[in-house]
Amino acid sequence: QPHLCRRIEVACLHKGVIRDEIGLIPCPEARYNRSPIVLVENKLGVESWCVKFLLPYVHNKLLLYRQRKQRLNKDELIDVTCTLLLLNPDFTTAWNVRKELILSGTLNPIKDLHLGKLALTKFPKSPETWIHRRWVLQQLIQESSLPTFVKKENLATFPTERVQQIVQEEIEVCNEAAGRYPSNYNAWSHRIWVLQHLAKLDIKILLDELSSTKHWASMHVSDHSGFHYRQFLLKSLISQTGIDCAILEQSPLVSKQIPDLPKDDDEEETATEHHRVVDLSRLLEEEVELSTDLIDNYPGHETLWCHRRHVFYLQHHLNNKLPHNLMRLSPVESSGGTLNDLHLSPAVSHMTQAMDVDGLNDSNKQGYSQETKRLKRTPTQDFLGIEMEHRFIEQILSTSRNVEQARFANAYRKWLVTLSQ
Repeated sequence: QPHLCRRIEVACLHKGVIRDEIGLIPCPEARYNRSPIVLVENKLGVESWCVKFLLPYVHNKLLLYRQRKQRLNKDELIDVTCTLLLLNPDFTTAWNVRKELILSGTLNPIKDLHLGKLALTKFPKSPETWIHRRWVLQQLIQESSLPTFVKKENLATFPTERVQQIVQEEIEVCNEAAGRYPSNYNAWSHRIWVLQHLAKLDIKILLDELSSTKHWASMHVSDHSGFHYRQFLLKSLISQTGIDCAILEQSPLVSKQIPDLPKDDDEEETATEHHRVVDLSRLLEEEVELSTDLIDNYPGHETLWCHRRHVFYLQHHLNNKLPHNLMRLSPVESSGGTLNDLHLSPAVSHMTQAMDVDGLNDSNKQGYSQETKRLKRTPTQDFLGIEMEHRFIEQILSTSRNVEQARFANAYRKWLVTLSQ
């Protein structure tokens, strides 16, 4: 059994090959006199017959070590904890032992990232694995807490290229775990943590994430955790950019430019590549359109209605914060115009519009009615948004025969009434 632990540890993290998946091979008993460890390309398989012997062995061995009833050298500790965590990754004591080995300089933290990634292919929702992974990442980005050999090998390019690489690697790990287990709250929470603590809510990364997860959300319409992640992205973009609808975007992970110094042509081209206008209102509008398409095509999914409610609330919140001089609403030429007769005129962006209450841009003053005066004192765009949502609900109720769809639509309508009060 000790030799078997060593084989598993070597197979996982040595021989120059990083295993990307582990699995149990159904085999009730040992039929051949051979090792139960099977290696095929980058895959690691363990015959199931040996688990009932191996797991109690490594479990008891580690507990005896923690109780100081048995001595283990550092290599034995690494082998035992590696085997135990691949078979039962929620064993907190094993992760704690590996933390001590990392802090002592015995174990390279990069190996624990590989071990955790491999364990997540078999146990994608393991909370202890995600917790330990965050701890390791914190050690990697805190130079003062790392041993000397780790500083030299892994921190040469911190905090720019290496941080970007780690962020992308963690996003890939979260993608795989979310695909293996539906509504994987732990994976999506880890993804949020990575954006907050490693990417520092960089606007470019937030926009890339919003774009890259759109297809995933369309293919997993019942995964509330995935839609909650998109809500987090939208809220973060709003909080990062304040109340302006058009802002300059620059990544903090890119070397900062000093605005007061003159730049040559190459520097200006580079700066242009890292800057672009972000239209928050348009992003929210596109999210509502996505919600509309999904609700129409996949009726009866409560996740989609909850997501629409959240996105509309963000629109409502953003519209109330927008400066009124960024919005314009022009009345139609007919003198008896009502709310349904009004049309929106594009201003700064698709949704940042307001009513020209003084009629400065309209030569026909007859369109300035009592309805227009009422709109002058209220958030016009927000009022129109609520009206459009009510029309959407009426369309759903009149066309859909799905009982759950009708129930969710009525609940959404009641929520809109409370919002408009």
